[in-house]
Amino acid sequence: MSRNYKIRDQGGVYFVTMTVVGWIDLFTRKEYRDLFLESVRYCQKEKGLIVYAWCIMSNHIHLIVRAEEDNLSAVIRDLKKFTSKQLFAAIEANPEESRRNWILAIFRKSGEFNYNNVNFQVWQQHNQPVELYSPGVIEQKLNYIHENPVRAGWVENAWEYLYSSARDYADQKGLLAIELI
Repeated sequence: MSRNYKIRDQGGVYFVTMTVVGWIDLFTRKEYRDLFLESVRYCQKEKGLIVYAWCIMSNHIHLIVRAEEDNLSAVIRDLKKFTSKQLFAAIEANPEESRRNWILAIFRKSGEFNYNNVNFQVWQQHNQPVELYSPGVIEQKLNYIHENPVRAGWVENAWEYLYSSARDYADQKGLLAIELI
């Protein structure tokens, strides 16, 4: 990981991006999005992950987060490790997944080239964390996250996208418990 992208303050608030290897459009399927959300809920409850904002796109996920125990790197590592196994197993077991062989082959091939993995790799190694050190940077990243589905042409208004915290910021109930910034 580049020195420019490192979580230096383990108790700080960070903007992170988790990207699927090969930019595979994995999260076009609801069951994979929901699996990821369940894993985040677990990390919130059991690992002290605090989520301020989030958005699931087709091949990457944006989060604004911090960890109660000042161990954000460890929580993100555990989230990625667990979801990798869960997503791989879900794809492997899904007879309706028309891209199954192609996706699994890419995950396996990616794992061969990374000494941190044994059999496969679902997520790219880096998270490109950006510490949110000022109100201006927080607002810029929050808007970036929430406008992502609008820029992609999926919705006209950010709050219309179900898999984002934009709903919470528009006084609607979202899919994840969040703390408003």
